[in-house]
Amino acid sequence: MPHKLTITGSATGPLREYDRYVAFEMREKGSPSAPKGLKKSTFISYTVFVAKKAFNKTGLTKKSIMHEKILVQGEPTLDIPIDECPGEIGIICFQITVLPNKNDKEANDSKDKKEAQQEVVATKQAEKQDPVAKEAKTVQPEVNETPVQEKKAAQPKKQLPTQPKGTQDVVSFDDIIVPEAFLKTRPNPVKTEEVIEFVKRTGHLDKPLTIERGSKVLKDGYRRYIVAKTVKMDKVPVVYEHQK
Repeated sequence: MPHKLTITGSATGPLREYDRYVAFEMREKGSPSAPKGLKKSTFISYTVFVAKKAFNKTGLTKKSIMHEKILVQGEPTLDIPIDECPGEIGIICFQITVLPNKNDKEANDSKDKKEAQQEVVATKQAEKQDPVAKEAKTVQPEVNETPVQEKKAAQPKKQLPTQPKGTQDVVSFDDIIVPEAFLKTRPNPVKTEEVIEFVKRTGHLDKPLTIERGSKVLKDGYRRYIVAKTVKMDKVPVVYEHQK
């Protein structure tokens, strides 16, 4: 049975298109410790072969693949002609995922914060220009006074955004740690696509991920973890293992 490989990084060479697939080069650091007497390896180069249909679903282009960080899972192959496989190892890819870009996330957070500050400034300026409106706003609660019990009943309960049944908490996607054993598996692509369509339709996962409290190590729900990566979810619903 062929050994499964999982590598992460960006393409180091241009994207090449063929009839039914595309190919590109990646590289990763080699083993940090080699046997005594052998030279330590620095980098290992890979040539990745991906079916066009699977590649197109990622939204990657010839230009963006050189800058996006991606995760590739596949099996080594020796059946590719050497002129089409310049890397040291050829990989037949059965799953490719674009990983979240932390710089983009930080830029969006900064933009949201700036817009909120601008909104506060605009509100203060409007109050200065229209003192009558400010006074009316201050008096309004006295005019519409209601009994204490009615006020409590009228106040809506704070609710979390819609989450799947059984959710105990919502955590940052980047905080979840995935064991190597999961990374070497291949979730059924058909079922994975069904979950992606469910998220696009409802706005949330079908079930929460199971993690350890404290360490946040993933214990169950690797398919949903892959789906969350694919649709670029910042936060994911979870249930803690020891409270099941």
